Amino acid sequence: MSKDPLDKAADAMKKMTDDVRDSVHEAGHRSAAQGERAKRDVFGGEMTAGEKTESAVNEAKHRAQAELDAAKQRLRDKT
Repeated sequence: MSKDPLDKAADAMKKMTDDVRDSVHEAGHRSAAQGERAKRDVFGGEMTAGEKTESAVNEAKHRAQAELDAAKQRLRDKT
């Protein structure tokens, strides 16, 4: 059974809203990851090994979250 035009428009609006939200989140996570990398580049000589490790873990976490947001968009595009 085919959806009526109103339902199709509502689905398209929801998809667009979800895509925009995930894009914003992805950009924020990528920016935060770059910030962690820059922090180590600038202050690396003054940071303790623990601080460097924490920063590297935070960078990896943000990159993983960004990839998750991008994957959600790709999955929605396939459906």
